[in-house]
Amino acid sequence: MKQARDMIRFILKCILIPAAAVFIILLLNRTYKKIDDQNYADVIKFNILRQHPQEIQIGNLGSSHGAYGFSYENIESRGYTCFNFGNVSQSFDYDYAMLREFGQNMADGSVLFIPVSYFSFNNEVINEAEAEAMSIRYYHCLSPQNIPDYDLYIDIVTTKVPILSAGEDILKMFPKIDTVLTAHAAGDGVNIEELMQRAKERYSRHFDNKDEYFMPERTEELYAILDYCHENRITPVLITTPFSCYYNDLVSPDFLEEFYATINTIAAATGTDYYDYSHDARFSGHPEYFMDPDHLNSDGVTFFMDTLWNEVTELERFH
Repeated sequence: MKQARDMIRFILKCILIPAAAVFIILLLNRTYKKIDDQNYADVIKFNILRQHPQEIQIGNLGSSHGAYGFSYENIESRGYTCFNFGNVSQSFDYDYAMLREFGQNMADGSVLFIPVSYFSFNNEVINEAEAEAMSIRYYHCLSPQNIPDYDLYIDIVTTKVPILSAGEDILKMFPKIDTVLTAHAAGDGVNIEELMQRAKERYSRHFDNKDEYFMPERTEELYAILDYCHENRITPVLITTPFSCYYNDLVSPDFLEEFYATINTIAAATGTDYYDYSHDARFSGHPEYFMDPDHLNSDGVTFFMDTLWNEVTELERFH
């Protein structure tokens, strides 16, 4: 009898201890998930679009130059529905994934801006760890079949049980006592010296330690995006957003020659218009329009969008 009772106790421990551990993990996960979701606030708009589909007439893809370079308030005030599909460091393969996921929301005859930046035919991310961190956000807004290199394990620990991959972020669950008060003085005008230094940093990120600047797979992905647009009655527009002269001055003529040759070849082969504002003097020589060397600030974006409305032939149908 004693041996039987010991065996029952052992079996109960084997069941109850793991069950208790799972219960605690799931309980903590429920709390942590609310915190973790805040890390992906920038992709909430895609889930809203999925839940409340709209017929989009003007939109854009792109990396941060798309995410921060396009704002549609003035166009929407004219009664048009617009959407920004851009994300920080979003490469052409994820642009294409976005299009496969949400392309059905683009109206027949809609216009889709496709930003092409100096790093677009390579990668903006600088290492594998950063690439993985960037890719995780797409598990929160794309279907598995549209996520490049989809991994079921990453999906589970990212969207279902994120506490398993929380790491140091788990500390966010506990009260934080901050004894350091950091004050940031308001800037007075544009600090040209700081802008020049940041231009060097941005250039280094985009150009240093890259084996090649023009990867064949990126070109193929751009062709796939353009093919999708043409097949689905979407009018694609290739565009390079404004950069400051402090950033442009660091880029070699040899690179620019190959950059433009690549884009012009693709544009000609697909019958797609290309608009280049990277060196436009209305922007590049005016640091007051930039929040950093290659991203427009709110004033710059407003001016840029007004410029597109008045100059891009494909938008004339909406006038």
